[in-house]
Amino acid sequence: MIKGTRVFRSAGELDPAPIAEMVSLGIRHLTGTKDTGEGVAGLFGRADRLAIKVNTIGGREISTRPELSLTFAEVLIKYGLPGKNIVIWDRTNRELREAGYRLSDSPAGLKVLATDTSGAGYESEIFSHRSIASLFSTIQTRFATASVSLAILKDHGLAGVTAGMKNYFGAIHNPNKYHDSRCDPFIAELFESKPVRDKHKFSLLDALIVQYHRGPSFHSRWAERSGTLIFSFDPVAADAVGWRLIEELRAKKGLPSLREEGREPDYLSTAEKLGLGRAAQGSIEVVQDEI
Repeated sequence: MIKGTRVFRSAGELDPAPIAEMVSLGIRHLTGTKDTGEGVAGLFGRADRLAIKVNTIGGREISTRPELSLTFAEVLIKYGLPGKNIVIWDRTNRELREAGYRLSDSPAGLKVLATDTSGAGYESEIFSHRSIASLFSTIQTRFATASVSLAILKDHGLAGVTAGMKNYFGAIHNPNKYHDSRCDPFIAELFESKPVRDKHKFSLLDALIVQYHRGPSFHSRWAERSGTLIFSFDPVAADAVGWRLIEELRAKKGLPSLREEGREPDYLSTAEKLGLGRAAQGSIEVVQDEI
């Protein structure tokens, strides 16, 4: 968990320079290296094609921020991953644009595009796994040899918490089918499916501004400038740490816990039972640093 004390400019905009420092520091902590380039080389091969899955359904105010995802990609490019092998993506071009992204499908450089971009689309055959039966985006199945979930952390009226694991709902054609029972077991089972689990490298949670109540839509009254990024190889632990941050903010503002509201993110316990990672707070080591 990396805390940034200088990420917000005086007018409230995000400053990419300290965000780049946070990303570099997070990669070093994640990989246990003292050099960012060594860390990047340990995460990705030069031939890897990296799909950075963002979440842009909430518009400019509550989506994965371009200042973060573009800076993250730039750090990877600086340390050796070819820009032509990186795509920042989500479901639709409209959502990407409304979240502040400039679209690009240049074969020679960093790409920003969506499943509905010409030449992409969904697979023609349903992929089935446990309770999941969906068409996957070809960006996840055909372009990517490696995937990073770069999700925004926020409260969710049904799931309790939406973060790195639920972000992959944007990789399938029918996420609306999987919101019953607080999205449990669907979030865990989708992540366990081969197109996700075999390619996912790590989770990076955008907790620069956290919607800790009345999510997933934006409400400025319950949005906190946390200035935090959460990195983890363990997708379950990443979301569990994000959940803890949301609970801390809720308690600070005198709000009931998600459990008290009947919205505890049960999908995390399911994910732990499936062997996807650790959900119990006592079993998760949290390393904190600050710039």
